[in-house]
Amino acid sequence: MKFSNGYWMVKEGYTILNPVDVRDVQQNDSSLTVYAAARKIERKGDTLNGAMLTCEFSSPIPDVIRVRWTHHAGKSSKGPAFEIFENPQTPVSFNGSKNHVTMKSGGLSVKINKHNTWGAEFFFEEHRLTGTNNKGAGHITTANKEIYFREQLDLGIGEHIYGLGERFTNLVKNGQSVDIWNEDGGTSSEQSYKNVPFYLSSKGYGVFVNHPEHVSFEVGSEVVSKVQFSVPGESIDYFIVGGKTLKDVLNNYTKLSGKPALPPAWSFGLWLTTSFTTDYDEATVNSFIDGMIERELPLHVFHFDCFWMKEYQWTNFEWDADMFPDPVGMLKRLKDKGLKICVWINSYIGQKSLLFQEGMDKGFLIKTLDDHIWQWDLWQAGMGLVDFTNPEATEWYKSHLRRLIDMGVDCFKTDFGERIPTNVKYHDGSDPFKMHNYYTFLYNKAVFEVLEEKLGKNEAMLFARSATAGGQQFPVHWGGDCSANYDSMAESLRGGLSLGLSGFGFWSHDISGFEKTAPPDIYKRWVAFGLLSSHSRLHGNESYRVPWLFDEEAVDVLRHFTKLKSTLMPYLFASAIQSTEMGIPMMRAMVLDFPADPSTHHLDTQYMLGDNLLVAPIFNDQGHVMYYVPEGRWTDYFSGQVIEGGKWQEETHDYMTLPLLVKPNTLLAVGANDQKPDYDYEDGVSFHLFELQDGAIAETNIFDMQANLQLTVTAVRKVDLIEFSIQSGTKPYTIVLRSIHLISAIEGSSYSNSAYGIVLTPESGTSHIVIRL
Repeated sequence: MKFSNGYWMVKEGYTILNPVDVRDVQQNDSSLTVYAAARKIERKGDTLNGAMLTCEFSSPIPDVIRVRWTHHAGKSSKGPAFEIFENPQTPVSFNGSKNHVTMKSGGLSVKINKHNTWGAEFFFEEHRLTGTNNKGAGHITTANKEIYFREQLDLGIGEHIYGLGERFTNLVKNGQSVDIWNEDGGTSSEQSYKNVPFYLSSKGYGVFVNHPEHVSFEVGSEVVSKVQFSVPGESIDYFIVGGKTLKDVLNNYTKLSGKPALPPAWSFGLWLTTSFTTDYDEATVNSFIDGMIERELPLHVFHFDCFWMKEYQWTNFEWDADMFPDPVGMLKRLKDKGLKICVWINSYIGQKSLLFQEGMDKGFLIKTLDDHIWQWDLWQAGMGLVDFTNPEATEWYKSHLRRLIDMGVDCFKTDFGERIPTNVKYHDGSDPFKMHNYYTFLYNKAVFEVLEEKLGKNEAMLFARSATAGGQQFPVHWGGDCSANYDSMAESLRGGLSLGLSGFGFWSHDISGFEKTAPPDIYKRWVAFGLLSSHSRLHGNESYRVPWLFDEEAVDVLRHFTKLKSTLMPYLFASAIQSTEMGIPMMRAMVLDFPADPSTHHLDTQYMLGDNLLVAPIFNDQGHVMYYVPEGRWTDYFSGQVIEGGKWQEETHDYMTLPLLVKPNTLLAVGANDQKPDYDYEDGVSFHLFELQDGAIAETNIFDMQANLQLTVTAVRKVDLIEFSIQSGTKPYTIVLRSIHLISAIEGSSYSNSAYGIVLTPESGTSHIVIRL
């Protein structure tokens, strides 16, 4: 929201109170409070009939400083509020001088003016991050008596802003106006299903605005040297998040707002769905699954979309008896084929559903302001909304999910959650404007809790469309309704990269697009992109997504990339564990790994998949791709060609390849099973060594399905010698030297040449190998 009329003036009808004159600074053991008059005080009489703004500084966890501005503190505030994981014992220190006081938490500090004109600056160690002055914070009153509070933080020259949720606009948010307000707008607009009031700066810090309601951001789009954010009300609350690297910033932010859970290993395999408005029954489902088996296409999850329930009765959690007369038997037969099962749900109850009357009678549905059940006909005729602020309603909803899990369902696609009305009231008295964005958190939390309860930790996962801050705790999220064209493919990637820079670890998208039907060319290109994403799902609207309906080559392409992903699972699952521990995305914008390289700051058509793989999807029907390679000697995974980085690379690819580059000094674990994602990663694993430089160390870890460390392999190079150490390994393995062509002596193993390079087969039980070059 913009309040200015150019740089000098305020919009007509707006009044802004700024913290002009610091009158007092109070310090206790863990916080600072600053009192600033909204006008210059030159004599005692000036203290009368004027406003004062109060600013409190505290630290919930190390490297994070909380800032809370207040005008009138007496106005009661209704919930909900974001979950904040704070440590009340977080140590802080203070250092003062005549004109300033500094508060420090970990490496992050804030330097505050003690006298006269208000101002504050934030530093990480000795590096200045941002600051605010007496024109920054402001209490605003409109001619209609609407109240807002804003803050403006410095936006430096060359500084780039990222995040703010899953946004399909440019990856760099500079120059954009962004409203944090969940909407069901597809992937082709400025609206977003997943709005997160957190941004990440290329200067090495983040800002989390602690308001679940509508937050309006002006990123260099009102005052071009400022990031402005505003909220309705008498106060504003935000956190400055520091760290030595951008990854450390995300780590600290997710310590504050919640770490992503670890999805089960099986979820990383290929998903196939019925699609949305198609006709299907058990015979149709079996035709798809058997067709995949006949064509030797590994399939791991089958998803039943909306019409597993009878029309007009969504959601009643009951199988349509006309289409699926024996659901328990059917699910068993599918699971006997090695499949996991997902079913579509949402939190909307259509009037024709048998649950509607029950929910209405028991007070489980959201009500209008005059105590009727809120209803409309958009999506489902006469639908109501489950009130998750009511514990009994939440338990009622969960009970139906438990029944489905007992039938054999393994996970749920939690659709919708964005179209939440504000002219309603909640069981617990929550503010409906705050609940608009926050509703999805309660919805997905309830479903995730049931899955953990019934299936256990590290076995719970969702396929969720909507989210807000904290929603990263309940993965996985997908990108929403994209179209079957290259523009939408690129939009989807931008959205996923943006979401990853907002603290979300796992993300997916509808391979080949949701709306309409893609031509074979797009299907095949999107398959390569989709199978090199954290999660991979074939899904559409009005047509099926099995590959033989496109062309026979599509079958080969899908088989090739599905098998490739399965062999990469030892590496990918280790990357997933890293995401849960550090709060960094598996699919990540290049700037996150290469912040010192300015060429990476705008890149949004390529990404890193974990720490060591660079992926550049192809967005045209010529197979042409231009992508940037950072410094170093990178290796094409498919061809073995070494590419010198620090420049742009231009290539043409057929459907079986795309740029998949391995970073130098990488020891990549490649699995022996190309049929499924969940297997013993240690059994028959090979370790591929790429461009290990003199003095460099490469290390890789192998985990089991419960995220327990099983095996660590380290390679060290010293001039003409490479030394491998294997810790805790109990099963046979091989080592593949992808970039070394001459060996004069090998101790502890035999070797042979292959298309990939030199393959070493260590003697049984060998835990130490020396290669002399």
